[in-house]
Amino acid sequence: MTDDHTAQMMSCYDSRFIETPHLDRIAREGVRFTNSFVTNSLSGPSRACMLTGKFSHKNGFTDNTTCKFDGAQQTMPKLLQKAGYQTAIVGKWHLQVEPKGFDYYKILKNQGDYYNPEFATKETNGEYVREEGYATTLTTDYAINWLDKRDKKKPFCLLVHHKAPHRNFMPESKYYDLYEDAEFPYPDKEIL
Repeated sequence: MTDDHTAQMMSCYDSRFIETPHLDRIAREGVRFTNSFVTNSLSGPSRACMLTGKFSHKNGFTDNTTCKFDGAQQTMPKLLQKAGYQTAIVGKWHLQVEPKGFDYYKILKNQGDYYNPEFATKETNGEYVREEGYATTLTTDYAINWLDKRDKKKPFCLLVHHKAPHRNFMPESKYYDLYEDAEFPYPDKEIL
């Protein structure tokens, strides 16, 4: 996770281009990854691997375009529910079926839109409803709202999957001109 692309997004890795004081504090007080791996680098298949603990060819979800997740198989959220945990997922899902094993979900439609995205919930019976706002702000607010309302006496598992790390990168409108006067050097040729 220390490639130059990531370094430019978090100042705890490289402070030449951006300041991220809150992420820097988390890195100082928690864990900062310097070398990490995934079983599948595509978002939907990676999510399916995380949920099932199985490789893509075993859980049946191998790509973002032609697969539909088999929600009947055993998943980490289902096991946590059985152990008394409250479970929730907010944000990107992209597994083409209604989430199973979650007490609460508020998921983006397909890849999700940055602006005025559509979300589905149990309350809407899985139907997508357009929400006014920016996907990152909405996703964060929904996650915090769930944390505030959950039963504080029970353990919980909340998965928050943001749209923002996915191309094409589009900021919230209030940040359009944040770096208007900044000059950024071109990366070294080895990186390209």
